[in-house]
Amino acid sequence: MYKTLNQHNIEKYGTKVYKLSLDAGFTCPNRDGTLGTGGCIFCDAHGGGSFAEGPARSIAEQLEAAKERIRSKARSDKYIAYFQSFSNTYGPVDRLRALYTAAMARSEIVGLSIATRPDCLPEEVIDLLRELNAAKPITVELGLQTIHEPTVRYIRRGYPTAVYDDAVARLKAAGIEVVTHIILGLPGEDLPMAVQTTRHAVRQGTDGVKFHLLHVLRDTDLEKAYRRGDFSCLTLEQYAEVLKACIDVLPPEVVVHRITGDGAKRDLIAPLWSADKKRVLNFLTRYLSQP
Repeated sequence: MYKTLNQHNIEKYGTKVYKLSLDAGFTCPNRDGTLGTGGCIFCDAHGGGSFAEGPARSIAEQLEAAKERIRSKARSDKYIAYFQSFSNTYGPVDRLRALYTAAMARSEIVGLSIATRPDCLPEEVIDLLRELNAAKPITVELGLQTIHEPTVRYIRRGYPTAVYDDAVARLKAAGIEVVTHIILGLPGEDLPMAVQTTRHAVRQGTDGVKFHLLHVLRDTDLEKAYRRGDFSCLTLEQYAEVLKACIDVLPPEVVVHRITGDGAKRDLIAPLWSADKKRVLNFLTRYLSQP
């Protein structure tokens, strides 16, 4: 078996911890014209933050609203503030400091998780993260997705894999925990290629991995390619097979933060089986428990 995020958090914080998703109004160099304007081919208008409240509300208001959503399902007195939408280190350091410290100031917030791109981590940002990490644990989530350059170009990621390698090395040197996002089922990729990407992330020193099913969302360039018939999405059984092969190469200390990813149901085009989250998670859990 693998080490789950829940196990990791109980070891680290002594109890179950829930993430509170935040949208601080960031953008991305792949959208603002620095590298491009369309973003990655799979990225929707929310930049991966479909479940956050939106930047019109303050950090304090977003945290309270996110806590209310969780209270309907479970009780907790410890949370991680999660800057989720777009590239959350892409901005002036003074603005980053104000946002991060506002989220960390609350006593129930025991840590900070920051999703970003590896090419949005200049040294002054690394220095800020090192400083704040001394107060509460900081985790940086990096969108690698794949190491295979033809796929990198197809999905318009906008940076070579060497940039990811360098970002992980500098974050680790600063004492920052790193989580790597990997997408399974990318067009043109097979099981061995997914395993190669996973092995690469492990070799670079990632502390955790988030595995995502490639899913097609409305109003993305990936939707256009899907409707043209350029690729097919994985079945649940195919996804489970690829996922297990990737998890099997993880060392026991690497934490699996997610075994699949899902967008908002209202925007999901394919595969439709992924909308039944409870069924999917139950199936994957059973499959992964097999020897």
